[in-house]
Amino acid sequence: MSSPALAPSVRRLRALARAELTLLARNRGVVFTALLVPLGLPFSVRPALDQLDLEKKGISVGASMFTAAVGFAFLFAVYSSLVNAYVARREELVLKRLRTGELTDTEILTGTALPAVTLGLAQALVLGIGCAVLLNAGAPEAPYLTLLGLAAGLVLSAALAALTASVTRTVESGQVTGLPLVFVSMMGSGIMFPTEVMPEKLASVCELLPLSPAIRLVRAGWTGGLSAYEAFGALATALAWTAVAVFAVRRWFRWEPRR
Repeated sequence: MSSPALAPSVRRLRALARAELTLLARNRGVVFTALLVPLGLPFSVRPALDQLDLEKKGISVGASMFTAAVGFAFLFAVYSSLVNAYVARREELVLKRLRTGELTDTEILTGTALPAVTLGLAQALVLGIGCAVLLNAGAPEAPYLTLLGLAAGLVLSAALAALTASVTRTVESGQVTGLPLVFVSMMGSGIMFPTEVMPEKLASVCELLPLSPAIRLVRAGWTGGLSAYEAFGALATALAWTAVAVFAVRRWFRWEPRR
């Protein structure tokens, strides 16, 4: 049962999320990127994974492809699509108008992000079932770790999108300002290939990248390859990155068009 103070906020979030979902559905380019890229890109890494000795590290190809798919969902279904959404709504003065009403700043940013985050979560669940059935990956050994990784990755991706939008002038330039995080995460966070196969010193650096802890938790949930201490460390690092991103958004997010 929701408290009287919480119910109006939930209704406002639901209404804003519904409106944002309608706008998202009208943008075919964003829909294509958010829906099809996370589904198709994992298959592009399969040849590279076949060349790695993953079994020695206790990782199956199916688990690696599932992790890749989740990582691509973080980057494209959530991060990239939300950078475009935040910038577009700001430049169209939508955010400015919303701030004149009952919505708080947190509600505006959260409501705008809900459709993309929900899409990313749905893709992860569908892909997890697909990998378990089609690639004989089996069931997750520690599903709670996968769920923690999913939650951490989705929230952090949305916060990083809002932060990137604050330094992005136009929707078109959002394709450029978002590239560094996308590229670094794909290569270093364990999305294209597990950090376990990297040289030890390089892996220790890559594990500190923003999305690395979430990716590590997602994979560990499938393989059961993390101790309680390591899982806690990954979760703590993910929470630290989220706290930094949220603070930066509250401090530097721009609500009016950049001229």
